[in-house]
Amino acid sequence: MGATIPAGPGLQSFVLEIILTFILMLVILFTSQGSKETGTMAGLAIGSVVLLEAMFAGPICGASMNPARSLSPAILSGNLSTLWIYLTAPVIGASLATFIWRYTK
Repeated sequence: MGATIPAGPGLQSFVLEIILTFILMLVILFTSQGSKETGTMAGLAIGSVVLLEAMFAGPICGASMNPARSLSPAILSGNLSTLWIYLTAPVIGASLATFIWRYTK
């Protein structure tokens, strides 16, 4: 039913989801905020990051990068055992990226 399920160990997927969300959030923040915003190129940059992350990390951890994207399929399929990975890791990754962005701008 479209549930995001890790192919390897849970800890590996947890760390990978943190890294993926961190990179995605940094790209979003740096391309859409500040005086050097790229405007029309922001969508291309963000979309490219999502594509590359899904291509390379998708088979390993599902490359969710978004808690909302994993919540409904997990509930509907009844596969709640690994849902904690996809609810906590993106929040941690996005928080770290926001912290880094605030102190580098």
